[in-house]
Formats: sequence, structure tokens, C-alpha cells
Amino acid sequence: MIKQDDVDFYKEQGYLLVRGVFKQAEVEQMRKAVDGIIHRAAQSKYDANSTWQGDYLPPEELKKLVLKGFHDVHYHDAAFTRAAVHPNMAAVLCKLIGPNVQLHHSKMLVKPPEKGAAFPLHQDAPYFPHASHTMMAASVHLDDADMENGCLCVIPGSHKQDIMPHVGRYYLDHKEYPLSVATPCPAKAGDVLFFNYLTIHGSDVNRSERYRRNVLFQYRDPLDIPTADVHVNWGQGLMVCGENPVYRAYSANYSLTEKQ
Repeated sequence: MIKQDDVDFYKEQGYLLVRGVFKQAEVEQMRKAVDGIIHRAAQSKYDANSTWQGDYLPPEELKKLVLKGFHDVHYHDAAFTRAAVHPNMAAVLCKLIGPNVQLHHSKMLVKPPEKGAAFPLHQDAPYFPHASHTMMAASVHLDDADMENGCLCVIPGSHKQDIMPHVGRYYLDHKEYPLSVATPCPAKAGDVLFFNYLTIHGSDVNRSERYRRNVLFQYRDPLDIPTADVHVNWGQGLMVCGENPVYRAYSANYSLTEKQ
């Protein structure tokens, strides 16, 4: 799927856009799965608007925006389980992370037409810090994305910094790091943007009449241990490539309850 030049680019710049990872039929299956999750969530009491709050936009603009975000989508539809371990994904991951790759979590982010919310520039690392910083995101595009409908933007090389101070752990100071300093990464449906969790990234508001649907998978080397007890769930740890070098008896140290 990728060549050594691509690997070198990722190591130097902290991101890599890989074209055509998923076929159109596979993209369509995931689109239907997204619609299904949103529909089922709407029938429950757990449907919510995931728009980021803060002072990066005026309050009157913030309240107009919508973002549908749901974590661990591979628990909800097998289309995402297949995507997480897809041979094309594995072919890239084993070169960017190493021979052993583990799924940490997944989520979907849907920006509806004309009012899809922005993501101010930030690092993912404050949410789930790890010792060796092998953690990376793979953002699967289910729609063509450009600046008009809020495509992802990155700051090349920013992964070479450590975890930076964030406003409430959510985003960087938007006055020091406005979205305009980042490089847009326009993509087609089926493309995947891989980026390190230290890479500064974000996206603008969807001002178009089109959806911007992305499914994001976070992966790591299984030996890269978390440095904080955050973002833990009972299904974490699916091996996507290779093996887990350390045997563990995986069991939850808390009780599980089912919510309706």
C-alpha cells in the first residue's frame, strides 16, 4: 500500500494521506452503518450533540452548530470491525507503527451540511497519553472532504513536540494556534489520513451543502503503555497486526452495567 518514501514522510511530518484504502462498496457499507447508529441513538436517551465548547467561536455561533460523535463504533456495527482490521489498513499500520499493532478505540464524527461544528487545533495525546507515543489515528473518509465542508488540517512536524498545554485538555490556545496556520488535507471517500497523536490537527466548520463523515480508529504498539488511567474500555486491545509480546489475562477490574 505504501513505500519507504511514505514511511519516511510520516516519520518526518507526522501524518500521511493514503489514497483508495477502501473501495466504494465498503465506504457505502460504513455510511449505512453510520446512519443506523445515529438512528438507534436518537431512539435512546443517550443521543447528544458533541460540539466542542469554549471561546474559539462566539456563543451565538456555537449554539447553531451540530456534531454527531460516537465512540467505539465497532461495538455497534460489524462494518467498522472489518474496517479496523482491513488488509489495506494493516499493510499501512505495520509499516508506520511496527510489526505489532493493537486497536485502542474507534469513533465516528459526522458534520452535517451547513452547520457541522469545527474542531479547534489540538493534539489527541492529552486524552490518552502513552509512554512511547506510538499512538496514531487513522481517519477514514466516508465523503469527499475539502475546506468547504471542514476537511482535516494538520501542522506538519508538530509531532516532534511533547504534549502541549491545552485549554481544559481540549484544544490549544486558538489565538496562538488558529486553524489558518495548519495545512489542509483534502481527501476523497475511501482515503485514510494517518497521523500521530502528538500531531496538531483540527478542522473548520462545514459551510457546504454536503456531509463530512469520518470514522477514526486509534492504534498503538501493544508495548506502549498508558501513563494515565483514562479512556479505558472493556473491549480494548484487539490485535490488528502481529502479536502481543506480553501475555496478560485480560479482565475488567470494574463491574459492567447495561444501559438502555
